[in-house]
Amino acid sequence: MKLLNTIEKGISDCFAIWKRELWSIYKDVGVFIFFIIVPIVYPIMYGMIYNTESIHEVPIIVVDESHSPLARKFIRQIDASPDVHVFAYASSLEDARERINRKEAYAILLIPSDFSYKINRGEQAVIALYSDMASILFYEAVFMTTTEISIEMGYEILVKTNDPITPDALLSYEYVPFYNPQSGFASFLLPAILILVIQQTLLLGISMLCGTARERNNGHLISRENTVTGILRIVVGKALAYLTIYIFTCFWALVIVPNLFKIPQLAQFNTLLLFALPYLLSCIFFAMTIAGFIRSRETPMMVLVFTSLIFLFISGISWPLPAIPAFWKYVGYLIPSSFGIQGFVKINSMGADLWEIAFEYRMLWLQTGIYFVITCFIYYYQITRVFKSEKQ
Repeated sequence: MKLLNTIEKGISDCFAIWKRELWSIYKDVGVFIFFIIVPIVYPIMYGMIYNTESIHEVPIIVVDESHSPLARKFIRQIDASPDVHVFAYASSLEDARERINRKEAYAILLIPSDFSYKINRGEQAVIALYSDMASILFYEAVFMTTTEISIEMGYEILVKTNDPITPDALLSYEYVPFYNPQSGFASFLLPAILILVIQQTLLLGISMLCGTARERNNGHLISRENTVTGILRIVVGKALAYLTIYIFTCFWALVIVPNLFKIPQLAQFNTLLLFALPYLLSCIFFAMTIAGFIRSRETPMMVLVFTSLIFLFISGISWPLPAIPAFWKYVGYLIPSSFGIQGFVKINSMGADLWEIAFEYRMLWLQTGIYFVITCFIYYYQITRVFKSEKQ
């Protein structure tokens, strides 16, 4: 009977803290924006920016110093491709650069005077490509087109000069990128952004709440009225409040937004649900741990906002994971988004099952447990401080 009363009292206290935390979020305009508005708007904004997926007919300027049939053939093949358009010819590199500065085109193709001479002598010819890096999509279209045509032209030259069989007798090839057939930027980047938005909005919102609590409670993370309910009830009640909100946020960001922008989705719903649970919990307790060191309401905006770019890089999505230095790789092991991004991309873009992302799944649960324990220690320290300050 006593045990049942204790359980009932614990549930009642958790429910009271849950309601109080939800009310605090609702009353705080800044936190409300981070918890509700930003997770809705940011995925839409990024989806609209990169919704084109791929760019066609990117204008370039050609500087042809060779004036040879081979050079003209190379230029014609470039112009005939769907992604690049030869907008104009320039007499010099300086003239072409001025036109790039005026945004008439986005790249310069320089064919040197010895282009045909070297090829006819059986030597390797070199062309120069200068690109405006203001847009990665323009650069990708021009670079990939130039590379593919260079390979094809080199292949044809080798066949004609060194091999007695004709090109028609050889095997043809087709370049098909796995899991992202159209090589779209949105299909590559948006899944990582969606996962990162969930973590960062939780981190900023919870940190702002804790900073506000410290300002109001004379430097304490919690007030006297919270100490009577116990550490576990405080931590669980607050975590449930954040979880309640972000269940809907996860559904919006990971299911609805990819459908709105036609992002490839190979995930099974039950697999995605099972994966989202430890990711959400690890993000919540990670945020509560970091928030325990926040001293004021403004600190999160000054200290934590810039970390989004760092977390994206060390996740291994924008830079190959094996090429990341060991130090930063181990730093990434401390961040839920590192495993969240890798796991979600494998589930959503590659159709992986839960057992195929077992490493990421287990690491998220491990992070959940570790950050939960650390959060409990932080609140225990705060409760101890409250009682000591009252005795003094």
